[in-house]
Amino acid sequence: MNAPARTIVFTGNPLDFSTLKRIGSGRYVPAIAEQSYGRVKAAHSVIADRIAMGLPVYGANTGVGSMKDRLWTVGDLTEFTAALVRAHHFGTGELFSPEIVRKAIAIRINTALGGHTGCSVELVKAFLALLERNVIPAVHRHGSIGCADIGLMGQVASVLTGVGEAFFAGELLPAEEALARAGLEPLVMQPRDALAALSVNATAFAAATDVLHEAAGAIRVLMTTGLMSSLSLGASADPWRVAATLATRGEALVGSWLYGQSNVVDWPLPTAIHDPLSLRMTAQVFGATVDTLLVAAERLVDATYLSDDNPVVLGGQVHASGASLPLTTTLYIETAQIAFSHVARNVLNRCILLSNGVRRNLPVNLVAPGEVASGLGPLMKLVVELYMRVQALALPLSAQSIVVAGGLEEEATFLPLIVERMETQVRDMRQMAAIEALLSAQAIDLLGDEPQGVTKIAYDRVRDISPIYLKDRPLSREIEALHRAFASDALLEALVAAAPMPEFDDFFALGK
Repeated sequence: MNAPARTIVFTGNPLDFSTLKRIGSGRYVPAIAEQSYGRVKAAHSVIADRIAMGLPVYGANTGVGSMKDRLWTVGDLTEFTAALVRAHHFGTGELFSPEIVRKAIAIRINTALGGHTGCSVELVKAFLALLERNVIPAVHRHGSIGCADIGLMGQVASVLTGVGEAFFAGELLPAEEALARAGLEPLVMQPRDALAALSVNATAFAAATDVLHEAAGAIRVLMTTGLMSSLSLGASADPWRVAATLATRGEALVGSWLYGQSNVVDWPLPTAIHDPLSLRMTAQVFGATVDTLLVAAERLVDATYLSDDNPVVLGGQVHASGASLPLTTTLYIETAQIAFSHVARNVLNRCILLSNGVRRNLPVNLVAPGEVASGLGPLMKLVVELYMRVQALALPLSAQSIVVAGGLEEEATFLPLIVERMETQVRDMRQMAAIEALLSAQAIDLLGDEPQGVTKIAYDRVRDISPIYLKDRPLSREIEALHRAFASDALLEALVAAAPMPEFDDFFALGK
């Protein structure tokens, strides 16, 4: 029997990565203070009063999109509200993970607590009940242009009303049956509840927090494999010391970490007066990525409490809003994608240096002395392909123009698609980390180096799976196993514990 979930108090303040990670796990649920419900009630009263006076409120007693000028009578509002939810259940494709759906529901709850949404308290409590009873709506990934996730959150909103599908006790069920098994009744939404439930970016924000957390973990592993290859290549640690002192935030963090870890190992004497750029500028490449990830994540944390509804209640009045366009957050996430392509190129260059036999008298293709073999050189084809995959997904999408209801709708962000592409980038960079570690471990063995600290943790993980390369052998399964190992939580936790970078690790809740 599962242990009862613990609670985290939601007040409408920002939700950090640690909180969202705990909510996503299903082991914690929000608890809402009564004063927070007071703000929700006050905003809802403003909406209700306006509707009672026969005044239009977008999406509450009017249609939406190209139907925005159609005003519904009071007698039609119950039917219209239910129909509005059903009309926006159109997602397709693969399902989001339960963790992401839980986070999306939590973000929607939290943004409503600020008192600007105008929905009913009953809607907030219905969302909360899904988390408390662990009813997880089945949310398909395709259905949002990144300007309010109507086709994604519409699938969550539908489940509240007993329509669609949801998981309960690990089983995918019709929504009405899932609610019944959980002891819940379908919600009859009040005017404004429908649009408040579906016309927000909570799903995209939840998926973005998930992939940025994964990206941050991948970067921490890549920093370790970069340190391994730099050790094997006899790179100078001096540029890292300089970066730690004379650089911007991200570069200084990475430079300090790299230089500190180089002191843990019996570092070889530099093999050149001036290292190649891919070695000398490692702190700059990783530092820029660390910085863009932190900025993008900071904007996401802002998005977890700021209302992105349309309309909003402000100062006792109802206002039209453009907050459904999360462009600032999207642009920083796109910048992180560009940064990833620089990291991938940096990894590629170090892998080539390891295999071409020009540093520390390493043999070409890392072939062991006296052996007749092609060695690890053919792996460069795979590394180049992975680099190009990461690079190809760095092209910005957010400025593309589109046509939707009512003519040219020239503003959208495509944030869900951008997140999906970032997931692929992270996957491919993790495989690049595994290959860099494999090459570095081979070089370490050939040179007789003795890794220590995080380099030893990574070296041991390689050798647990892949023995020293002497005779040519098939590598596909080994690389896939190494990929899984270097993407594992266990390895990340070990690396973070051995060599923390608190400002970064703590923000992203890494190794916890």
